[in-house]
Amino acid sequence: MIGAGPVGLFSAYFAHLHGLKVVLLESLPELGGQPAALYPNKVIQDIPVFKDIKSFQLTEKLCSNLSSDVTIICNYKVENIIHEDSQFIINDDLISKTVLITTGNGAFKPKAFPLPIPTSIDNKLSYFVKNPQDYQNKEVAVLGGGDSALDWALELSQYAKVFLIHRRNQFRGLESNVEKVKHNSQISVLTPYLPANLIDNSGRCELSLKKVGTDETKTIVFDNLIVAYGFRANNRFVKKWGIELENDLIKVDRKMETSVKGIFAAGDSVGYDGRVPIIGIGFGEAQVAITSIMQTIFPNKKMTIHSTSI
Repeated sequence: MIGAGPVGLFSAYFAHLHGLKVVLLESLPELGGQPAALYPNKVIQDIPVFKDIKSFQLTEKLCSNLSSDVTIICNYKVENIIHEDSQFIINDDLISKTVLITTGNGAFKPKAFPLPIPTSIDNKLSYFVKNPQDYQNKEVAVLGGGDSALDWALELSQYAKVFLIHRRNQFRGLESNVEKVKHNSQISVLTPYLPANLIDNSGRCELSLKKVGTDETKTIVFDNLIVAYGFRANNRFVKKWGIELENDLIKVDRKMETSVKGIFAAGDSVGYDGRVPIIGIGFGEAQVAITSIMQTIFPNKKMTIHSTSI
């Protein structure tokens, strides 16, 4: 399996339930994928069973389900996959009968802050929040209008005074979080504004803002800047393995099999008409993919498809 985010971790667990030997490969130094690496304190509200759960808690629970028989290799980047003699050779040192891709959004990097950053305050700017308590008693500006910006603003408001700056009056996140932000006395919402200039003000950040569609400007001074403009991510590297993409997502059939027979995919790396990019959907796709893998490897084996089968 390639990718140890939430869907990859669940896939490894579900595959082991069916007696498959699992090797889980992760390019990052830790398990949990993008949610664990970038948004460990993000509250996730679309996982079945849990009303809400933080990313790091979800990672911990998924890891605790893994059997000791699952081989985990971190800091491992898959460069090539060769199909030879009814098996796949990965990086010339691993051999597998099938492959499951659970790389999520794939390689990712943050969308950059659009203005020059004075070197004297370069350490004041971040693209994600690992530990909100590091901002205790600070004033923090958060730039962005999506779920991450709203999540970080709400989380940081427990420790700091927050300026939430967005170029539109409407936000793109969950409506429930938008309402929480609007009624949070620790969060000042500044819309619709774009950043115009950033300077060092005695070791603090001074940001000039321009109101969209007008000549009106506003200046705020704060301690730290969090840029939540999102991340550029892609799975184009899988094209090297001969896998067909559609709109930069892996094309799969109803069995979650890619254009290369024996290679399957699940989670946000895949695309098909009507798909909703949430973790819960990925869990279901993982079950379909593992079932298909079992039928590929053991075509004559009768399977217990789900836990309530009689």
